[in-house]
Amino acid sequence: MKDIGLYIMAILYVFTGTLHFLRPKAFLQIMPPYLPWHSQLVFLSGLCEVGFALLLLFPATRSTGAWLIILLLIAVFPANIQMAIDFYQKHNPYLWLALLRLPLQFALIWWAWRYTGK
Repeated sequence: MKDIGLYIMAILYVFTGTLHFLRPKAFLQIMPPYLPWHSQLVFLSGLCEVGFALLLLFPATRSTGAWLIILLLIAVFPANIQMAIDFYQKHNPYLWLALLRLPLQFALIWWAWRYTGK
């Protein structure tokens, strides 16, 4: 069952990372205003998601890939906070979804941690 979870996680990160290139506007909209180079950071984070997901597929690089995904999830957390703030300020009816993403980030970190070898 753990192997199935690994492959599901890898597929999800490849899919989401690819979306950074296909639909960058969605990711640009949640970038915190205090960060520079929004477009470059969106593309870089997408590239990282795809690359780190691919590292999960090989036993020799699995632990490194899992740790890098954890670091990436921590790095993009401010964008999730920004999304929740924006949705709150704009009375967006999907505020509940933005708020749900915040604890989900911790679940994703735990999921990746399972493959760190620790």
